[in-house]
Order: sequence, then structure tokens, then C-alpha cells
Amino acid sequence: MRRRSNTNIWVISAAVAVLAVPVFVAGQEKPPVGAKTEAEQDAVFSSDTRLVPLNVTVTEKSGHLVTNLPQSAFTVLENGAPQAIKIFKSEDVPVSIGLIIDNSGSMRDKRQAVESATLALVKSSNPQDEAFVVNFNDEAYLDTPHLTNDIKILEQALTKINAKGGTAMRDALRMSMDELRKKAKRDKKVLLVVTDGNDNASTETLEAVVRDAQQSDVLIYAIGLLSQEERKEARSAKRALDLLVTSTGGQVFYPNSVTEVEAIAKEVARDIRSQYTIAYTPSNSVLDGTFRTIKILVKGRNNPIARTRMGYYATKDRGVKK
Repeated sequence: MRRRSNTNIWVISAAVAVLAVPVFVAGQEKPPVGAKTEAEQDAVFSSDTRLVPLNVTVTEKSGHLVTNLPQSAFTVLENGAPQAIKIFKSEDVPVSIGLIIDNSGSMRDKRQAVESATLALVKSSNPQDEAFVVNFNDEAYLDTPHLTNDIKILEQALTKINAKGGTAMRDALRMSMDELRKKAKRDKKVLLVVTDGNDNASTETLEAVVRDAQQSDVLIYAIGLLSQEERKEARSAKRALDLLVTSTGGQVFYPNSVTEVEAIAKEVARDIRSQYTIAYTPSNSVLDGTFRTIKILVKGRNNPIARTRMGYYATKDRGVKK
């Protein structure tokens, strides 16, 4: 992992819930064409643990958060079969969050607004949260000495501006997940990445990063400032961001102007703080490596909708907690 003290760069990423791209068990309903990716083959479920943890956001169709539902309003389905909920919490729980900020040359005129937005997110978070900053351009840099809730340390890291070079977003995400894996003290892990272009400098593949996020129980949120990007490059960048958030249960935003970023950052903070924590023990305990789809049904006024990870792989490696 590369650290620095006098170099300028920045990235913002936040992760909370683990989500796998959908795959279907042999003998069951076949997946839709194009639904399967290389990343789908490696999401994992631990043989040493019997709980599947889920971070669940519930909204009305209008997007308004629904935060006061009882456990009885939720039904968890694994491969279509109802599961008994073993843990249910509806309070704000502390989070370990990585702020991953694009500091490539094209971000030069957007940095100040993004810095302000990122600080707004931190200030809107749970006082027990811990955070770090990774800035990136051609390379990724960890610009905080440790995970912290000290606003001054985070602000100093975010103001290390050196807007130049390319965009190594995937490498920055990999660095951030490594930092969470080694040092995070909170069970809930989030990455928030802010970027304005397509990755053109990373050594990591998109599939490998998605796979790592699925294995690490990380929830990824993203803000894509793509309005000035060439159409082809914007499509590629959007595809990557969409896959990252969909595969982890997060959310992506595509504002038309950098002036919208601060409001979006505060919305991300509200989303993280308003999630339900649900865990269940799978009725199918066979560790056969197959992908188990997860769906949550919610009963309530105005037909609420639940968002969480889409499933897990029942393997003996890692990915699910006791």
C-alpha cells in the first residue's frame, strides 16, 4: 500500500453491504442473457459462519426513506425460499468508511466543491464512525495515517490537491478495501467514490474489484461527474460505476453539475444511517459453491421497496459473519 504526506490526490468511496451479481443454481431458473459476469464466480459464503448479514435500505417509490418498519414487515427469500430472520436492528450503527476521490487533471475545477461535499458527508455521519481518504490520479494514495473521526485530519487529506494525470479508480478501490480489511473496527463498511471519468490507468480489472468488494462485505456508493466526458468514455465509466454499486447494494448518482454533489453526499449519509441490519441462517446449509439469490419483500404503506445485496456464493472461504 502506498502512503504519502506531501503529495496531492484524492478519492471518495463508501461501502456498507455486500451484494453479488446474480447467478442461478444449476437446475433452477436460468439467468437472463448477459446477467452473468466473471465477477459472479467468486462471491463467497464462509463455512465457519452461519449468518448471512444484510444492510437494507427501504424507500418509497418517490425515494423517501422508510425507517420505522417492524421486523414483521420483512420477508427474506433465498432462492425463493423464506428464511428465518435471526438478527434485526433498525438503529444507526457505526460505520468504517473510505472516501475515494478522483484527483486526475480533469477534476481541477471540481476539487473545491467535492472537498466541501465530502466533509459535509463526514459531519453528517455517526460520531462513532471512522474514516480514511484515498486520493487517486495515475496512482492511488492513502492520505490519512489511520481510520479516524478527526475532522481536521480528514480535511487535510482531502485538500492534498494535485489534479493531474489519469484515472486509476479501480486501483484506488482495491487499496481502500485492503485498508478496510486490515484496520476497520466497525462491522459495517462503506466506500464512497467520486470520479469524473473513465478509468484509464489502473492495473486492477473491474471484475477483480467487484469480486473483492463482494468478498469483503463492502457497500459502495458512487458519484459520477460524467457530463463533460466523451460519450463513449462516459458509457464505459457509467457501466463500471453501475456494476460496482449494484454488486454491493449501494447507490450511484450522476449529477449534471458539481454544485449538486454536496446535497448528494448528505443523501448518502442519510441512506447509510437509515438502513436496517438483518441477518439470517440459511435453511440450505450445503456449501456447494452455488450462488444463492437474496430478495427482501417489504410490507407497508405506499408499497416500499428494499435494496440490499443480491446474493452470495456458498463456498468455504470468507464473506459471511458469525
